[in-house]
Amino acid sequence: MAAALSGQPRMSPAGGERANILLVDDTPARLLTYEAILGSLGHNLVRAQSGNEALVKLLEMEVATILLDVSMPGMDGFETAAMIRGHPRSAQTPIIFVTGVHLTDLDRLRGYEMGAVDYVSVPVIPEILRGKVSVLVQLYLQRRELSRLNEAMAVANTKLAAAHDQLKADNTRELQSLNRTLERANEQMLGEIAERKRAESLLQHEARRKDEFLAILAHELRNPLSAMHNAVQLMHAAKLGSERVDWVRDLLDRQLKHLTRLIDDLLDVRRITSGSVRLQREPLDLESVLRQSVEAVRSLIDARRHTVAVRFAKDSLYVEGDLVRLTQVFINLLANAAKYTPEGGRIEVTLAVDEEDGRWSLVRVRDTGAGIPNDMLERVFELFAQANAPETRTHSGLGIGLSLVRGLVALHGGTVWATSDGPGRGSEFVVRLPLLDALPEVGHPRTQAAANMLVPPLRLLIVDDNVDTATGLAVHLRENGRHVVQLAHTGGDGLSAAKEFAPELVLLDIGLPDMDGYEVARQLRADERFQDVPLIALTGFCGHADRVRAKRAGFDDYLVKPVPYDVLAQVLAAQASGLRKLA
Repeated sequence: MAAALSGQPRMSPAGGERANILLVDDTPARLLTYEAILGSLGHNLVRAQSGNEALVKLLEMEVATILLDVSMPGMDGFETAAMIRGHPRSAQTPIIFVTGVHLTDLDRLRGYEMGAVDYVSVPVIPEILRGKVSVLVQLYLQRRELSRLNEAMAVANTKLAAAHDQLKADNTRELQSLNRTLERANEQMLGEIAERKRAESLLQHEARRKDEFLAILAHELRNPLSAMHNAVQLMHAAKLGSERVDWVRDLLDRQLKHLTRLIDDLLDVRRITSGSVRLQREPLDLESVLRQSVEAVRSLIDARRHTVAVRFAKDSLYVEGDLVRLTQVFINLLANAAKYTPEGGRIEVTLAVDEEDGRWSLVRVRDTGAGIPNDMLERVFELFAQANAPETRTHSGLGIGLSLVRGLVALHGGTVWATSDGPGRGSEFVVRLPLLDALPEVGHPRTQAAANMLVPPLRLLIVDDNVDTATGLAVHLRENGRHVVQLAHTGGDGLSAAKEFAPELVLLDIGLPDMDGYEVARQLRADERFQDVPLIALTGFCGHADRVRAKRAGFDDYLVKPVPYDVLAQVLAAQASGLRKLA
């Protein structure tokens, strides 16, 4: 049987634990005999042919018993036994001496002192040797099992004690946790009650603000509508002279522009809050933008007899921005300054580099007007907020201008803030914008050829379900552009008219009753007769997604109602010359 090399006993073929039995004899024949006799026990039989080899085996493994030859060359059995007993690992291992010579009682005594538990004489009687070894192995295995049980019991006792301590600690912690939970629940309940009261108060405040806003909105809409209504009534009631007609026309133009700005501001608020504003960025000279903005509100400034002082930086300051949107920012700030400053006041506009960080520009708009209370300096940029309390408000307005300013400045990567020494002491709004790292190359001024070229007479098809809008536009185009104009008020009629009329350009509404303008455009583009005919969207839809959808449908340009006639003339000229496509 092969000698075992493992240090721990293995399992026997019968499923029990297999012990290691060390066989020490210098004679190979005897070792074979021992293995033949003990093989039936089912344990691991380990050979050693000298005392030194036996000691090495004992260092490698734990054995149940040792069968040790007394007469061996070099280190005999007694000396080997003494060495075995001298090592802590094997000090208690039982030894059976095997001897082929007669031993005296003195020799036997010496052997017992060396750790022998028994003697076996040669020739060995198999049953006797097998019985003695079996008893010693069983005792060894029982001791091991008892040791394991003791260890398991010790571990169990330790765990039981720990469990008892843990249970006691857990009970204490649970009680403390329960107390803390009750305290927190009580605090949370009180907090929720307070939060509910705050929420109710906020809801009531927001409801008041909404009601106030709706009232102001109704007022702001009725003002231009009332003026326009009176002008129309006047036109119906009397035969007007040329001067009165001019007055009515100018009034309608002013009020229509005011109404358009009002609606545009509301739409811009929605676009900014929904993240749908797309900037048309280009290098801009801030001085030029500010001069345009001042001129845009010049009539309001002059009407209130304000003086304006403008101071610009020595060198040109360039930013990357949207000309229309940045002009909108400064027009709002200047209009606010003019509106909230008593007549004959002073407005100062300055442009400079930020002294603390030269990578930024600072635009300051300062007035000598009503001022802003301290608690309103931050809230003044909130939607629908106004520095004047409702009961003291002396100026009209929805209070959305500064909210637009903050949103548009943020889209340009900048910030805006307000300062004031208090009511009646004026205010200052500061816009901080990032400067371009490098100045743009100065070339020839940009030209808008389309804006200056004459539009040749065209065959125009207008498809719009609003009869008044379509008819008014057709009259203008016929009288002022000598164009030949055909009208249609549904998508189906528009397709039929296109086939019969063969237009050179189509002005197409999107929101048609039978099919939308996108579908009409797709069907026109599918007909080879209209693949190169310019299609211009003329619509009230103004979102970025609407423009993208229009481009995919085949439109060449996109105009949002109401469209100034000069803008329409530029677009017609550009499309007639093939210079412009929808971006």
